[in-house]
Amino acid sequence: MKAESFDTIYQRAAERKGGESSLEHLLDKPLDNKLLSKIPDHRYLSEFTKKIFQSGFVWRVVENKWENFERVFFDFDIKKLLMMPPDMIERKASDPDIIRNLRKVKSIQNNALFIDDINKAEGSFGEWIAKWPEDSIVELWLLLKKRGDRLGGNTGPYSLRTLGKDTFLLTRDVEAYFRNHKLIDGGLTAKRTLHQIQDVFNQWRAESDRSLQELSLLVAYGIGDNRV
Repeated sequence: MKAESFDTIYQRAAERKGGESSLEHLLDKPLDNKLLSKIPDHRYLSEFTKKIFQSGFVWRVVENKWENFERVFFDFDIKKLLMMPPDMIERKASDPDIIRNLRKVKSIQNNALFIDDINKAEGSFGEWIAKWPEDSIVELWLLLKKRGDRLGGNTGPYSLRTLGKDTFLLTRDVEAYFRNHKLIDGGLTAKRTLHQIQDVFNQWRAESDRSLQELSLLVAYGIGDNRV
């Protein structure tokens, strides 16, 4: 089935949200690439880690303990984390001030190594993220999954969105839209499916000059219980 036009998506969302003016107030925008490139490595690692711990857990509990995470893991300083021996990692994983999960704690050092490797190859992790083209954002998701630790599924994309990188999200509402309109038929995380979704967002982006973030929100606002 052919994808709907951007105007159709927009007008449906506006109708459900009380008009265009009300809708526009709900459309958050990503950071520009200049600001995104200046985010330091330890903030990228911090956000990756937070989303990893929030996955399958109560987000509020993670937020309440996050100050402790920052303290226990040296404010996510990459160099300090890479120097941690295995026995220190295990001790930190048993610290009652954080959420005790050894596998997730081990991901912190693994993702510190991933960020450090990108820095060595590209010069700056922040600049590497900022330069990644939005019209192939799913390839960045797949790379985070492949080279990072526990950054697959929605964890990587949600981290990117929170940090300010322009990306759509495959929320339940967005997935429901694509399945209801028969634009996808495979598993949501399959590479073929991801590229099918990317192609549709690229079409809407070309029609509207809107960010992927705005487009993702517009799709979500036009389906399910998202009414004023």
